[in-house]
Amino acid sequence: MSAPTPEPAEPTAPAAAPVLPAETEPSDSARASLEALRSEIAKAVVGQDPAVTGLVVALLCRGHVLLEGVPGVAKTLLVRALAASLELDTKRVQFTPDLMPSDVTGSLVYDARTAEFSFQPGPVFTNLLIADEINRTPPKTQSSLLEAMEERQVTVDGTPRPLPDPFLVAATQNPVEYEGTYPLPEAQLDRFLLKLTVPLPSRQDEIDVLTRHADGFNPRDLKAAGIKPVAGPADLEAAREAVAKTTVSPEIAGYVVDICRATRDSPSLALGVSPRGTTALLSTARAWAWLTGRDYVIPDDVKALALPTLRHRIQLRPEAEMEGVTPDSVIASVLAHVPVPR
Repeated sequence: MSAPTPEPAEPTAPAAAPVLPAETEPSDSARASLEALRSEIAKAVVGQDPAVTGLVVALLCRGHVLLEGVPGVAKTLLVRALAASLELDTKRVQFTPDLMPSDVTGSLVYDARTAEFSFQPGPVFTNLLIADEINRTPPKTQSSLLEAMEERQVTVDGTPRPLPDPFLVAATQNPVEYEGTYPLPEAQLDRFLLKLTVPLPSRQDEIDVLTRHADGFNPRDLKAAGIKPVAGPADLEAAREAVAKTTVSPEIAGYVVDICRATRDSPSLALGVSPRGTTALLSTARAWAWLTGRDYVIPDDVKALALPTLRHRIQLRPEAEMEGVTPDSVIASVLAHVPVPR
């Protein structure tokens, strides 16, 4: 994948991988398989390369993703296409005000034949969970995902039950409709590795969407669209092992810490980035460095992932929000003022 630009931006995937130094064969194969995801998902979703790359980064870091965009920009279709391309199981939960925690995690069900209770797994027992419109359900149900996202397990009646690996929560929310919603608290937002914005398509992309539908494309039938698995759990595991070996110099580690500490001193913010955010930025930068063909992290890797990794971990002061300040503009200002290691 191509090197990121110095300006803070969503990570995008390149057309081809650069020439790499000698690596173990599983790592090379894993990178090639993950690079093939972009063209495979493009059979169903037009554009949205940054969101595709962000989802791959989250899988490599064992993190979760919050997808924000207006209705109809293919957020759910994107995750379904990713699951089909990776041969992973996926389930979707429509979050509503009357949804109960047990509807997500599962519950004990009484069996009259055996006179015993047995556990009935909920939809959270999958590889890719689509939490659709997560901010439309009360905090009681939102919190049912906290243990699953952090501990990779669900505890019911005192018994912990491990979730499959890989496991990723892709939660969606609408950024413009607030009536009847329950905004996620800061503690839960901090559990998401990345917050990716899914924008409206460009004019040409929207023309391509109409052309596909005119030719008979059915978004509910991904097999008919020609999507097939191009990678699998073994590729993800090999990639994760390679990412874990990506070198981080003391200067880069200090740069990451300086960026996150600068947000805590920003006059526009009531809440800066937590230590969990610091480790998250380092993890995503390492994954991005590996995807771009390097076994070491450079400052541009940190800059490329700063926005999606940090934008949901900060809280604006009311007066700054009234002046039109945004989380993205604060992070951009921090990146412009924190000295870059040479």
